[in-house]
Amino acid sequence: MDIIVCMKQVPDTESRIKVNPEGTGIVTEGIKYVMNPYDEYAVEEALKIKEKFGGTVTIVCLGPDRATEAIRTALAMGTDEAVHLNDPAFEGSDSFTSAKILAGAMKDMKYDLILTGKQAVDFDCSQVFGCLAELLDLPYVSVVVGLEISSDGKTTTARRETEGGMEEVIETPLPAVIAAQKGLNEPRYASLPGIMKAKKKEIKKIDSAALGLNADEVGEKGSKLKTKNFRLPPERQAGKKIEGEPAETAAELAKLLREEAKLI
Repeated sequence: MDIIVCMKQVPDTESRIKVNPEGTGIVTEGIKYVMNPYDEYAVEEALKIKEKFGGTVTIVCLGPDRATEAIRTALAMGTDEAVHLNDPAFEGSDSFTSAKILAGAMKDMKYDLILTGKQAVDFDCSQVFGCLAELLDLPYVSVVVGLEISSDGKTTTARRETEGGMEEVIETPLPAVIAAQKGLNEPRYASLPGIMKAKKKEIKKIDSAALGLNADEVGEKGSKLKTKNFRLPPERQAGKKIEGEPAETAAELAKLLREEAKLI
């Protein structure tokens, strides 16, 4: 079974994010970048399926030069091949345009299954997998916490989270796009031999020209979503402590919730 995993490099969630003085983006100096955590579940699931059915796992990553580090991490985990979609013209792409670039790269690739994370932890749009499935004319299932491939490799049964802590089971033919949620598996650590092998594996680089896309179709120019500015949320104000007898504090709390917080 041939599997493609869409992977993104994102700022580490422990990094301290600062907005640049112009308000056009974040200050990138000093930020540690890592593989998107939800994409780690997608990589692990692809490797588990490969171990059961055989085949290959190919990483497809859209990002600048620094994304090579995250690609090497995926290769060290045990993936076979990697494609790096890297072009200055791609910068500033929104979810739809990112999906268009990914779909352009996959049109000539062989695959039985496409795995992604349910969202990237930088912009949290949770839209790329749906746009990608639409562009490739494939079914998709999101927020997946359990996945089974039929013995003949023609269908998959996915368990997905729904609101209210419930789950639903969806069976779909393959190929399909599956968006992984936390709990699908426990991602493995890269072994030392895997790290050494990853250093020697080729990463195929593809730019906009190779995809037949012009500058007006990608990046900020081709995006449907326009970002006006960036700003950090306001700092939290200190809370209030109410002291006294239970009946008095309950009445005071109700008053504050109604008159100050405007919650009741």
